[in-house]
Amino acid sequence: MTAPIRVLICDDQVLVRTGLVTIVDAQPDLEVAGECGDGRAAVELAGRLRPDVVVMDIRMPLLDGIEATRLLAGDQVQHPVKVLVVTTFNLDEYVYEALRAGASGFLLKDAPPAQLLHGIRTVASGAALLDPEVTRQLVGRYAARIRPAGGTPPKTPLTPRELEVLRLVANGLSNSEIAEALVISPETVKTFVSRILTKLQLRDRVQAVVHAYRTGLVT
Repeated sequence: MTAPIRVLICDDQVLVRTGLVTIVDAQPDLEVAGECGDGRAAVELAGRLRPDVVVMDIRMPLLDGIEATRLLAGDQVQHPVKVLVVTTFNLDEYVYEALRAGASGFLLKDAPPAQLLHGIRTVASGAALLDPEVTRQLVGRYAARIRPAGGTPPKTPLTPRELEVLRLVANGLSNSEIAEALVISPETVKTFVSRILTKLQLRDRVQAVVHAYRTGLVT
């Protein structure tokens, strides 16, 4: 029997946290490893309990969810933890900052329970959870800020075809949309994305989007 996915729930609102705990614990393949109400406790508990996924609120006392995410899943973390940010604030600024901090996904608290559970399982599997439409909005609003000012993009180990796939990923296309645009199979797209992540030493396609714009590989 496969071990359940262990989840740490972090939210400063007791009612919300209790609801999340109840939803997660009711699933046979999920298990609540712990819960807390502030970002500092989230970092401490995650280090001690080593959950598979941390469900993280953004606005919390002592240490907000974005900074806590950076300490758990940022670029400098030796053993990063997968973080799924769940918040009431549907602001692009929060989405961008959370993803830049290392989050593997982003959901709103008004999402139905089934979507939350899908998000936890998706992030635990190593995939990223970011709606293509959210990606498009982020790119539209923050591309100028993310993109380096002047200069030429750094040399990339990617082949022209891989760079083409990365551009489509960064513009918010799903695997099926990329497959249709390039007239290849979705399985081939998955292979290309996997190679891109390996070559650029990135964890998931969310990091690939941020990397593409930050380095100027995509404009």
